[in-house]
Amino acid sequence: MTNDINLTMLQPDDIRAAAARIAPYIRRTPVLEVEGSPFGVSAPLSLKLEFMQHAGSFKARGAFNTLLSQPVPPAGVAAASGGNHGIAVAHAARALGHPARIFVPEISSPAKIAAIRERGAHLVVGGARYADALAACVAYEAESGALPIHAYDAWPTMAGQGTVGLEWEEQAPLDTVLVAVGGGGLIGGIAAWFGGRVRVVGVEPEGSCCLSASLKAGVPIDVTVESIAADSLGARNCGPRVFEVARRHVDRVVLVPDEAIRQAQRRLWHSLRVAAEPGGAAALAALVSGRYVPTPGERVGVLLCGANVSLDTIPV
Repeated sequence: MTNDINLTMLQPDDIRAAAARIAPYIRRTPVLEVEGSPFGVSAPLSLKLEFMQHAGSFKARGAFNTLLSQPVPPAGVAAASGGNHGIAVAHAARALGHPARIFVPEISSPAKIAAIRERGAHLVVGGARYADALAACVAYEAESGALPIHAYDAWPTMAGQGTVGLEWEEQAPLDTVLVAVGGGGLIGGIAAWFGGRVRVVGVEPEGSCCLSASLKAGVPIDVTVESIAADSLGARNCGPRVFEVARRHVDRVVLVPDEAIRQAQRRLWHSLRVAAEPGGAAALAALVSGRYVPTPGERVGVLLCGANVSLDTIPV
């Protein structure tokens, strides 16, 4: 699969191929059917527990698909990340025997930094935001010849993330899925898989909303980033590939305040003893805050996408 945005868009067959390619290396994460009342809705919910994936988030899918679908040079791989993508790339690189260098900004949580180091990658911490880490990573790739693994705006990454949708459809009947958005690789892959058969609704923090702003502008644009979820949902620009898929296949994007994300974290902990990071709880925050209100009988799925968090930071 090529990264050239002028060629064929991401197709379901690309996602099927990614699923077969990465199957030996990932977990088929469970779906939990729960009562919706603790989360502000009357109907049952289908929670996709993707935080149980290797490396603590969905990101392992895209990392493995990228590494398994193209040659890796002697210099290994490089990635910029708020944290979760870096953990996943470090995990996949170690599993497949490649060196990895990961660039993260200073806002990355100590839990995520520790997880990257535990997986043996060379870690570079610097810059205030994800965009700073990305610039440093691009410079290193040009100098070293390392294979870049983009966190979201790359077809192999999106195809790997799209396997979440393929798997979820096999596990539960769905009318609508709520998906947190950072750079948009996850929602892009899932939306490309469903192709309108299931309504795909993006959820972004009010202070980190590059996809919503880009869709409103009609082109990918930069936004400022300031949110408790910035270490996982803190992309400044969604990029052209994500934008094109979202423009065609994402039903809408809703924005949630940071307090709703904190409340979703609290309710997950108190109701299910699930310790979700802010970005991992953001999709649920759309229901908690009333920013997304299901219609009667609507079968709603919520993707819980990450749990790389220290327990002492869970709001109680």
